[in-house]
Amino acid sequence: MFQGETAITVDDKGRVAIPTAYRELVARECGNRLVITYNPFEAGSLYLYPYAEWERVRDSVNKLPSTRMAHRQLQLKLVGAATPVELDGNGRISVPASHRSAVGIEKKAVLLGMGDKFELWSEQAHHAQIRRTLSDEDLSEHMLDLRL
Repeated sequence: MFQGETAITVDDKGRVAIPTAYRELVARECGNRLVITYNPFEAGSLYLYPYAEWERVRDSVNKLPSTRMAHRQLQLKLVGAATPVELDGNGRISVPASHRSAVGIEKKAVLLGMGDKFELWSEQAHHAQIRRTLSDEDLSEHMLDLRL
């Protein structure tokens, strides 16, 4: 559904424009509604889910028993911090100040289409991830059969 990398600017009000290529898809498939929440696995980025996909993720995360610390952390970062947003008439969404501050998003950011969701990265965190290379020790058995 979503793929690609786009450098974007965050305006003074904390708004980012969804790239034009995605706007019709977001309008049609998501009713212009997305949900912003923290990426629980990577520092420096947020997840932006289409609303229907978010409901699936939310329900599966909330079913986890909260007696385990890892489950509570996942519930806190994904569900507890989730904020619904809608594209305005100019195709922009407002990213809450608390979310921007927590992941270090300032004036420049990078939006990645990751299939079923977007990831919104601080420019610095994205550059650090891209510069990081995979070593043989990083490869899982699932990766060994990939033909890249």
